[in-house]
Formats: sequence, structure tokens, C-alpha cells
Amino acid sequence: MNFPRSIRWKLQLWYGGLLLLLLSGFGFTAYQLESARQLRHIDEELQQRLPILVNSQRPIPGDRERRQFRLAPKNAPLFDQTGDDAFYYVVWLKHGEPVTRSTTAPSDVPQPKAGDPPNRLRGDLRESFLFPGPGDCVLVGRSIAPDLAGLRQFAWWLCVVGMTVCAAGIAVGAWLIKKALRPIQTISTAAQSIATGDLSQRIQTQDTESELGQLAAVLNTTFARLDAAFARQARFTADAAHELRTPLAVILLQTQNGLASDHLTEEQREAFLATQRAAQRMRRLTESLLTLARIESGELGDGMGRCELDRVAGETARLLQPLAAQHGAILETELAPAQCMGNADELAQVVTNLVGNAISHNRGGVCVKVKVFVSEDHAVLAVSDTGQGIAPADLPHLFERFFRVEKSRTARGGHTGLGLAITQAIIAAHGGTISAESRVGEGTVITVRLPLVRGAAG
Repeated sequence: MNFPRSIRWKLQLWYGGLLLLLLSGFGFTAYQLESARQLRHIDEELQQRLPILVNSQRPIPGDRERRQFRLAPKNAPLFDQTGDDAFYYVVWLKHGEPVTRSTTAPSDVPQPKAGDPPNRLRGDLRESFLFPGPGDCVLVGRSIAPDLAGLRQFAWWLCVVGMTVCAAGIAVGAWLIKKALRPIQTISTAAQSIATGDLSQRIQTQDTESELGQLAAVLNTTFARLDAAFARQARFTADAAHELRTPLAVILLQTQNGLASDHLTEEQREAFLATQRAAQRMRRLTESLLTLARIESGELGDGMGRCELDRVAGETARLLQPLAAQHGAILETELAPAQCMGNADELAQVVTNLVGNAISHNRGGVCVKVKVFVSEDHAVLAVSDTGQGIAPADLPHLFERFFRVEKSRTARGGHTGLGLAITQAIIAAHGGTISAESRVGEGTVITVRLPLVRGAAG
């Protein structure tokens, strides 16, 4: 699977990103609201103590210009507490005692200036102040370190909860996306099976009301029509080939009888020979069409059993020795024991097609080698030649029906261009693979790999 282009992963990433963004926004907002709430509560506590400090200022007896600060005993507990969150105060008087501070107040508290905001934050200290008169100032503060620690703990709690919710949401989203896209996987699997030739496959889906269910129904109808069309085509091909066999047999018989006559002129003999060659080519085409009909109907691979690939290749190569001698080719074999599951007659047809092509489509003097060996868990048949090779542009089309490599090989012998297509279909029916390698001017190697029978390697 190509993850960057997968619809499932794109949806998962978008869903996960959106969920993460929403949870991050919720967590940030919750933290800001909680922070503002605690700070507002602290400011209210500080503001409540300021009037007490203002009312604790008294004129000095005998001197109405000067004042002194005396905190009433009943209010002292508000400022003489100990701990990280204890309140402290600092009082500045223009006329009177210059600075009065509680025992818990820091020594470096700067005096506020007129016009400053009534609340300020210095490090982990929160302070509120008031100007009761010109030049006078009262300030109350306390450490908010415990509150900041609580906010940090709250932030960690939000992160843990957010990550848990995000992971759970992504897991549920992945399950929902997988369930929603499951029909697409079913459609893809069925389409792949149909692409390989199994037109009987259909898309199995229970949800016929959704958009994908309706698409599956349309595709099933299309596949059914394709199956029927291919079936009609296969029947037509088989029926036409069968109907042509009898007329072709009559033509060949009559041309043979005509050629056996002693009263033919040279022109008449040439006409009979041309007719005979055309009829033989038609017969080969008819047999190929019948084989194609068997391929379309799925009859290949019937009657499979344990097969000695080396023996099949050896017997077929001996039968093709006269063809090699006729074309001036050298046919060699190198056969190691290799057993596979297969139909011996169909595998013999594979060897015949491959060796026959190597001999017939090359100039005289070519060396054709048939090699059978075992490679890992495969029985391998390799047919190589020292001919003129195949152009790289033609290799991808080598196993297509009716394709001929006219540029690199001669199209002599009346071949139909179906041999390699039939060979590939036979190998596929046996669960194997076929591939071709070629270099122009050096030769071609066609390799067939078939599943090896267990316990038969060696």
C-alpha cells in the first residue's frame, strides 16, 4: 500500500489532526480559564485586605500632620500567617513612618507609582495596592507559587486526559474509517480477480443502501455483462474453430490427392502447394483458437498430477530435433531432476512453443538450449538461444495475443502469434510465472517457474 496516497490514511491523518487540534484548543482554553479564575480569586482576597490597612492609619497625638500605622490585634491574624501562601503588607506614608511592613513581607518590594494598574505580578508574587491619599500607599501581596504548581499539575492532567481521549478517538476513528472503506477493499479484490480472468467473481456487500453499496451493485451488473460477453465470445471462437476443422481437413486431403497426380503442369502444382500451405496455416490457427477457447472456459490445468518436468522437456526436445535440423539449428539439453504438479501434455505444449519459436524465428546456425533445474521452491525451465534477440520496446508485449516481433525475428513458417499467449495461460493455470530477457544481437532467454512438489528437490 502506498501510504501517502491511501484514502484510508489520508482520512485517518485528517481526522487525527482535527481531533488533536480541537483537544489542544479545548485544553488551552480550559487552562486559561482556570488560571484566570484562580488569579481573580487571589485578587479578590488581596482587595479585601486593603481597606483594613487604610483604616489602620491613625494620627499621631499632638501632631495632626503626621500619622502612624497600627494594625488592630483582631486583624493581625490576616497577615502573620506562615507558609508559602501567607499574606504580607507594606505601607508607605508621606507624613509619618516612611515604610511599615509585615514580618513576612519581602525586603525588596518597590513602591508603586500613581497611575499603575491596581494589581501586579512579580515573579511568583501577586500584589494589590491602593493610594488612600497623596503620597500614601498601602500594598498587600502573597506568594502564588502553590497556585502556579497547582496550575502546572492541572496542565499535566489536561495533557494526560487529552492524549487519552485523542488516542481513543483515533482508534475509534480508524475502526469507523476501516468499516466505511471495507466495501472499497471488497470492490478492489473482486476487480483484481476479474482482471486476472476470473469473470465469475462478484462484489459481496450487505449494505446495498449506501453509496458504495449502490456502486457495488452497478459494478456487479457490469461484471455480469462482461462475463456473458466473454462467454459468448469463447463459444463463438470454439464453435467457429470446430466448424472450420472439417472443411480444412477436406481441403488438405484434396490438395494432397491433387499433388499426387502425375498429369499436373508446373502452374497447377504451384497452385496446389499454395493452397496446401494456406490450409495448413488455417489449421494451426484453428487449433490455437480452440486452445484459446479452453483458456477462456477455464479448462486448462485439468488432470494435474506429479509431473517430472525434466522428462517432459527431454522427450519434447527429442521430438523437435528434426525441426532443428531442418532449420540448421543446434538443440542442446541440460536436464536436472525436477518435479512439479502439472498436466504433462500441457507442459509439453509449453516446451514445444518455446523451443519451436527459438528455432523457427531465428536464422540458421542458432544454438537453442533447454535447461531444467531446481531453484529454491521452484522447478525452473529455461529456453535460451543465441539468435538476434528482441528489442527492449517489444519485450513488454511478447506474451500478447497476435503480437509478432517483426523487427527482430522473421515471421516465417505461418505462425499465428498466439503461441506465447497460450504458453503464458498454461503456466498461469499451473500457478507459475514466465518471463523473458533478451539482448539484441546476443539472444533471448525465456524462464518458466513452476511450484516444486514438496520433498522433490533433489
